[in-house]
Amino acid sequence: MKRVRLERDLAVPMPDGVTLLADHYAPPGGGPAPVVLMRSPYGRRGLFGLYYGRGFARQGFHVVLQSCRGGFGSGGVLDPLGDEHDDGLATVAWLRKQPWYGGSFAMFGPSYLGYAQWAIAPFDVPDMKAMAVQVTASQFRDAAYVGGAFALESVLSWTTLTDGMSHRFGGTAAPLTAPRLTRRAVLSGRPLVELDLASAGRPLRFYRDLLTHHADPLPYWRRRDFSAKVGEVDAAVNMLGGWYDVFLPWQLKDYAALRAAGRRPYLTIGPWYHVDPRHGRASLTEASAWFRAHLLGDHSWLRPDPVRIYVTGAEEWRDHSDWPVSGMRERRWHLQHGFGLGQEAPRAAEPDRFRYHPAHPTPVIGGPVLLGDSRPRDQRRLEQRRDVLVYSSPALDADLEAIGPVRAEVFVRSSTPFVDVVVRVCDVHPDGRSMNVCEGVHRLGPADGTGDADGVRRVTVDLWPIAHRFRRDHRVRVHVAAGAYPTISRNTGTGDPLTSDGRMIPADVEVFHSPDHPSAVVLPLCAPRG
Repeated sequence: MKRVRLERDLAVPMPDGVTLLADHYAPPGGGPAPVVLMRSPYGRRGLFGLYYGRGFARQGFHVVLQSCRGGFGSGGVLDPLGDEHDDGLATVAWLRKQPWYGGSFAMFGPSYLGYAQWAIAPFDVPDMKAMAVQVTASQFRDAAYVGGAFALESVLSWTTLTDGMSHRFGGTAAPLTAPRLTRRAVLSGRPLVELDLASAGRPLRFYRDLLTHHADPLPYWRRRDFSAKVGEVDAAVNMLGGWYDVFLPWQLKDYAALRAAGRRPYLTIGPWYHVDPRHGRASLTEASAWFRAHLLGDHSWLRPDPVRIYVTGAEEWRDHSDWPVSGMRERRWHLQHGFGLGQEAPRAAEPDRFRYHPAHPTPVIGGPVLLGDSRPRDQRRLEQRRDVLVYSSPALDADLEAIGPVRAEVFVRSSTPFVDVVVRVCDVHPDGRSMNVCEGVHRLGPADGTGDADGVRRVTVDLWPIAHRFRRDHRVRVHVAAGAYPTISRNTGTGDPLTSDGRMIPADVEVFHSPDHPSAVVLPLCAPRG
């Protein structure tokens, strides 16, 4: 019986003279056949190469696993996100010259590997027939500056990770040490601009680039953002995401762009976080069916419905024809006097108040981060803080399902115009556990205006999408705060650039809930099944 054959360290020339290295897994038989291409900054060996390289090759595909510029033997210097368009197209040109190239190819991979697919897919590659992207998006800008804030923990942990992997003997340990080094750094009390020194021991270029371009991101991100061209992709697209993944909101925007362009992508969303090993098997299963359909003409492995989602709380998978799902209707859950929450309109009441002090930023428990376990956690310890407002519904008399996008509309007044509005939705169990379901942030500044005559501003906060069942006898709970450290960097209250390390101004925040200022969370309700 013939086996998969592996060729290591193939030289792939780039137009600027740099050489990138790739490993080639040839299928049994070894003749011309479609190719699965993976371009990675995380190396080519180990379980990833074994599982996916050999896994796809056994199905009859040639597999090319290439190291991106500046890492794991490939030449040049890694400029994160900046070279994947040019290097990706040059790699495709090299593929077409190989005697075993069968005339068509697909791309596969999660996170950065998925971004590398979007970087070339809209650009005159007719032989790219399919792509399978997992926990990723066509642009990373909005995840780095989530809601206009700075996604400190995710950015610092990724730059610390890639720095560690660039060291000769650091590649294996870096995924384990980067989160610990990041956590130590963000708790060190050092200024934001020095946290890379605390985590990696030296300045990290990409980390500092993101700090510098927070205030004026467009020129820097123009060559790193492919979201405007998603609708021009001709390749068949298969997407896999997680409810607790840092890129989910923007992955779903890519899905919407494809649908608006008349495409029919497949979408799977499970109860996964970004580095969750549990989505590895699902990724291979979904991609295998997709590639067999679009490169080999075998559609027998495809499921009938293009959208498959896992409903948390109900703990079941469901298939749908599209996203958002049919039958969804938005309902406002108003913040109420006495820290209540309900669908009835609020009564006249004084606002609730708290003080946020950036020197002692409101912490976060759980929520989407890049390199951590982002599954829901009990929020009761956080709810005891004076800088977190907590609004709870009565116990539900029937199951309540929310499936779709979530947003909050909150009326606030602050003693400083520079303040974050953090909103979180929780599921409170009968035993008292308060488990986070989704959250979001909006960083206020001059662009948001000064508000009405009394200085009250209406703030829209986009939360993570959900598919969740709040069970009978549970309660819906909403947090309103002005910080979620270190998921987002502290707001100093000054409006100074992130690179500043100077003064801090506390914010006295008022949250209104009255007929004139009806603060609410807008939930996408669906009729419960079963």
